[in-house]
Amino acid sequence: MNKLLKHILLDILHNKTVIVYTITLAAFSWTVFGLENNAAKGMLTLLNILLLIIPLVSSLFSTIYLYNSAEFIELLVSQPIKRTAIWKSLFAGLAASLSLAFLAGAGIPILLYAEPVTAWVMIGSGILLTLVFTAVAFLACVLTRDKAKGIGVSIMLWLYFALLFDAIVLFLFFQFADYPIEKLVVLLCALSPIDLCRVVLLLHLDVSAMMGYTGAVFRDYFGTGGGLALSATLLLLWIIVPFYISLARFKNKDL
Repeated sequence: MNKLLKHILLDILHNKTVIVYTITLAAFSWTVFGLENNAAKGMLTLLNILLLIIPLVSSLFSTIYLYNSAEFIELLVSQPIKRTAIWKSLFAGLAASLSLAFLAGAGIPILLYAEPVTAWVMIGSGILLTLVFTAVAFLACVLTRDKAKGIGVSIMLWLYFALLFDAIVLFLFFQFADYPIEKLVVLLCALSPIDLCRVVLLLHLDVSAMMGYTGAVFRDYFGTGGGLALSATLLLLWIIVPFYISLARFKNKDL
């Protein structure tokens, strides 16, 4: 498995898409911090960019890579290698390479400009978000053999979590504005990895003071050490559940 993982990791790191992804993240990060006099404002701007770019690139690149590697995967399956080892190696290679690209592109300027605690929370959230959408891409690929459908599923999932989910939450806020639904909104945030990362990072940037009572509720749940552990646990579940569902399907799939 180690040899297979090393081969996959080196193959992906030499991929031009990953190199462009790293350069793009670096360009956005250094530009944002260079233009903003206040590091906190720079972090807010960069946060909005990263919460769109990381899920999109992680899901799309992983999906396309898996479909393009279909013949290689079939060759591996014909060898005396367990399917579990193949699937885990593919996931580890993709997740590690995309995480390294994020660290090289955005992690360095974040560490240099942001406060240490906020910087590490943002870097940890970025890595977890990369793993989440890589796992989601694996699930999308194993659900259909058609490349166009698989890519379409990945794009639709990204659109849902990045845009549509927020629209649903806003709709609930407007429709039930007269009712105390703050705790319900906290629960809904757990159903979206992007919103979960956003809330945790906003709380560490002290923006929750502008959110009134809702911000206080969020701080009670996610603003403490226990809340940070809870959010990390929820994000880990977002990685584990899709990946192991895809692994179960891959083990029994007729290639």
